[in-house]
Amino acid sequence: MQWQDAVVYQIYPRSFQDSDGDGVGDLPGIVRRLDELSALGVHALWLSPMYPSPLADGGYDITDFTGVDPRLGTLDQLEELIAETHRRGMRLLLDLVPNHTSIDHPWFREHPDWYVWADEPANNWKAAFGGSVWTNDARSGRWYLHSFFPEQPDLDFRNPAVSAAMQDVVRVWLERGVDGFRLDALDCLGKHPELLDDPPATRPPPFPEPPEAAELERRHSRNWAPAVRTALAPLREAAGDAFLVGEVYRPTDELGPYLESLDCAFVFELLFAEWRAEAIGSVLERAARVAGTAWMLSNHDFGRVGTRIGADNLRAAAVLLHTMPGPVFLYQGDEIGLLEGPGGDPPVDRYNRDRARHPMQWDTGPHGGFTTGTPWLPAVDPAQRNVAGQRADPGSLWSLHRDLIAIRRELRGDLELVAADPGGLLAYRRGDVLVALNLGRDALDLPAGEPLLRTHPGDPGLRAGGGAILRG
Repeated sequence: MQWQDAVVYQIYPRSFQDSDGDGVGDLPGIVRRLDELSALGVHALWLSPMYPSPLADGGYDITDFTGVDPRLGTLDQLEELIAETHRRGMRLLLDLVPNHTSIDHPWFREHPDWYVWADEPANNWKAAFGGSVWTNDARSGRWYLHSFFPEQPDLDFRNPAVSAAMQDVVRVWLERGVDGFRLDALDCLGKHPELLDDPPATRPPPFPEPPEAAELERRHSRNWAPAVRTALAPLREAAGDAFLVGEVYRPTDELGPYLESLDCAFVFELLFAEWRAEAIGSVLERAARVAGTAWMLSNHDFGRVGTRIGADNLRAAAVLLHTMPGPVFLYQGDEIGLLEGPGGDPPVDRYNRDRARHPMQWDTGPHGGFTTGTPWLPAVDPAQRNVAGQRADPGSLWSLHRDLIAIRRELRGDLELVAADPGGLLAYRRGDVLVALNLGRDALDLPAGEPLLRTHPGDPGLRAGGGAILRG
């Protein structure tokens, strides 16, 4: 498998499959469902964090980078998952969170110099979830920096010991058989060493931010290129040839310093683009100039694509995702059109991301086959959307994703935009293959060519919310 052509399936472990009836997904549950993923045809799995964690931020507040949360399983069970994934010809990526730890990580007390401290709030920087990045530590009386929640203090990569410790983490997992990493929140590594104030913003931020953070231009708190290079180069050295994909919450034209060490980075513009041909076409044109793009339409943080663009557009969205040049990432449940749910009551996640983390729906059972107990979040609509029913239906969304994954081998070369017009036609070439999508409201004529795949084969033209892949 070449990573350039890979379809990587994102698993949020707590919501994928529960094996013991406690209502929380776990590692044995993932092993149980590997044949389902193999049948879909995905090439690799990415596990959101399964490390020990107090769950202040859904597992991204980590107390041991080389361990396994006992609520999710054991190290032996993770090694079984790695082996069983490989036995089916798939690869496994872990989430690596180099920017911060949990405040309960032993490092925070044993190695305070590994974190960013000040005698008083040193600047005006704002955290990703709102509020100041500075919180007072009652034990020391000093202030520590956190780019996210106060329970997640940032590591200081100006200290070589931090790089060395994170290199050790990478090597441990590679020795255990992991094939690479999705690296979290990498733009937060780019802090100016003098901790200078961020200037007032003169235009809206490129991507959604809390209102108070949007008032500042993140010139010094994020994305400072020399600090990015200092932090990422040692991780690449430790990873060797292993695959590294970065979450960089910045536009594609700012990815250069990151791609010096990464294989690819996500194109966030696609996630946030309006569902219009002109808007999507603009994203594709800009991203086509960047070598090292990775693509997604949903994930555990930013919600379900079907809720965002409407369920009637999910077939076109599937064609769009799977015909991109570079690795694509499919969030669990998107292959069956799973929509966002109500979240927890009371909320589990304090930043309101529960709605995108409801359990996977495998069958029409009361909890969608996810658990025999009470799920930590309720099922959304298993009677309407589930794997068992769609896998048996050749016209289902699941079957379309399977067929698109299989057809990716027909796609070669860079993306060349052909059309992005107000009527809704979005068309682009990959070598001798033309991809045509209808993102408008009315049916369009089907472009000329030999059809390799159509989302609505019985229609004479191109239905709104549909697409086609043609040769010629």
